[in-house]
Amino acid sequence: MTNAIRIHHHGGPEVLSWEPVSVPDPGSGEVRLRHTAVGLNFIDVYFRTGLYPPATLPFTPGFEGAGVVEAIGPDVTTVSVGDRVGYCSGPPGAYAQVRVLPADKLIPLPDGIDDEQAAAMLLQGLTARYLLRQTRVVKPGDTILIHAAAGGVGLLMCQWAAALGATVIGTVGSADKAALAKAHGCHHPILYKDEDFVERVHSLTSGAGVPVVYDSVGKDTFLKSLGCLEPRGVMVSFGQSSGAVDPINIGILSQKGSLYLTRPTLFHYVATRDALLDSAQDLFEQVLQGSVRIVIQRRFALSDAADAHAALEGRQTAGSTVLIP
Repeated sequence: MTNAIRIHHHGGPEVLSWEPVSVPDPGSGEVRLRHTAVGLNFIDVYFRTGLYPPATLPFTPGFEGAGVVEAIGPDVTTVSVGDRVGYCSGPPGAYAQVRVLPADKLIPLPDGIDDEQAAAMLLQGLTARYLLRQTRVVKPGDTILIHAAAGGVGLLMCQWAAALGATVIGTVGSADKAALAKAHGCHHPILYKDEDFVERVHSLTSGAGVPVVYDSVGKDTFLKSLGCLEPRGVMVSFGQSSGAVDPINIGILSQKGSLYLTRPTLFHYVATRDALLDSAQDLFEQVLQGSVRIVIQRRFALSDAADAHAALEGRQTAGSTVLIP
């Protein structure tokens, strides 16, 4: 018998219950994985609250983890017992000491990337990768705006974008977070509580605006972000930590300058194993060569996942947070 976090009904962090669970033997194409670290991400909150409905209730949340393969089922050829692996896609269930999942979702971890780093970086790092390299390709000389620049994805994006030769403007909620973002590639942190970020963006760009805004905040920043874009700029709305964006009349996109709007998600960018491994390899290279540093700011016991969720929603975290089984 092993333990996992279970959610029996939607609600606040208090619905995260630490319970004994049984783990079956792996079936065809599956492995049994013992977690050494689990990633904490806002998508976990969305599933907990029911904003993203799970397939069934009760369920175990979590999409990201790292650990050691304990057993393999029939027809598994991509990993072996004892391998160190990580993952960030596939069915939820990461908030567990041990779980079974499809082998084709696993990413072998190279030397130089430890388990906590992997659990802290895969979902957020692959998100940063597709946003910067695929959704809207960032080029040398671009000036871009990243909201929540001191968050897990934000810090990775700031570093990666700066390494690509872009000038990075980022919004943050405190002076400490501004300093953290600046130390990780954000050239112009904006304290959004103290100044109007639209005015500051136009000041920094001599009135031109930016070609792309990357927004994981949602409701609180969406409409003002459209005002930061240059004509034919791209609004990338990839999260909603402040709540879902209100319905809009799409005519505003033409009024603001023939803008483009996209609402991407990682899982469509790593839908095949080849795409997943290619993206992970690119991320690992950035980390191993020092272009991107993984910042683990906080650690919680997996059994204390409710406290971790409260801290995340209360904007008391910066960088990445990991849960330790």
